[in-house]
Order: sequence, then C-alpha cells, then structure tokens
Amino acid sequence: MAIIKSVRGFDPKIGKNTFLAENATIIGDVTIGEDCSIWFGAVLRGDVNTITLGDRVNIQDGAVIHTLYKRSQTHIGNDVSVGHNAVIHGARIEDKCLIGIGSTILDNAVVGTGCIVAANALVLSNAVLEPNSVYAGVPARKVKDVTPEQRKEIIERIAHDYRMYASWYKE
Repeated sequence: MAIIKSVRGFDPKIGKNTFLAENATIIGDVTIGEDCSIWFGAVLRGDVNTITLGDRVNIQDGAVIHTLYKRSQTHIGNDVSVGHNAVIHGARIEDKCLIGIGSTILDNAVVGTGCIVAANALVLSNAVLEPNSVYAGVPARKVKDVTPEQRKEIIERIAHDYRMYASWYKE
C-alpha cells in the first residue's frame, strides 16, 4: 500500500478510482482528483503548502511534486501527464498538458492549457507558458505551436494510456 501520511493536521484526500503504487508517497495537504494514477516512487509532499491534482492526472515513476513554505502552491489541472522523474515545485499546470520526462517546473510558473514541456526542459520561476505550445531547453523556450493533431495523438493519448495502465493494477 502507498505511503499516505498526515502532517501538521493535514490529511491527504484521494479521489475515487485512483491508483496509488505501493511505494508512492502522499504527504499532508494533498488533494488528488478522480481517475488519477500515482506511480512507483512518485512523491507528492504537501508538508509546507497545498498540492492539488484535478481528474485523470498521472504522476509517473519517480516524479516529485512539492512547494515553497507560504510562498507557492502546486495546482495541476485535468488530463495532465507528468513524466518520469519530473519535478514540479510550486507551479500551476493547466488542463491537458504533458510534462516531459526529467523536466523541472519551478515556483510560480504557469504552464498554459494544452502545453507540452519537452523532456529535460527547465521552466524557470514565474515563467508563463503560452497555451497550446511546445517548450524545450534550459531555460525552456517556445519552439512551436501544438496542433490539434498533436494534442490528440500525444497529450490525450498518453493521458488515456495511463488510465488503461492503472486498470491493470486494480483488483
């Protein structure tokens, strides 16, 4: 069973039909929506401030979600995929985004709806990413627009696939 820990009087809230891997860690002021999946080795550490996930969000293996004490919160919208070993620290990720493998999103950044943040990209604190765009590099810069076909084939397909993968683990 996942590590679910209360801290400072905050109990994590887990939405229905959500898969938590046995070694996922959910701590403190964390709210997870419905039909989500939190994968192996992922950590959502709401000990110093609020972390909120919408519905149909997948947080893949080794990802870390955290915040700054009294200075930032993490809010992740609906239908978002957070890739393996990504770090989201006190940022807002709007709906239907893909956060690539190994990428880092820093405090008070805003990732607009429909964005793809490429693998290993670094989104700096306070950055505002234009909706429906691909950002890559260190620091992350816009490289192109996301087409409707890319949204369907990349963002929506990955989110759908992770709901399917999670179903394999539920009894």
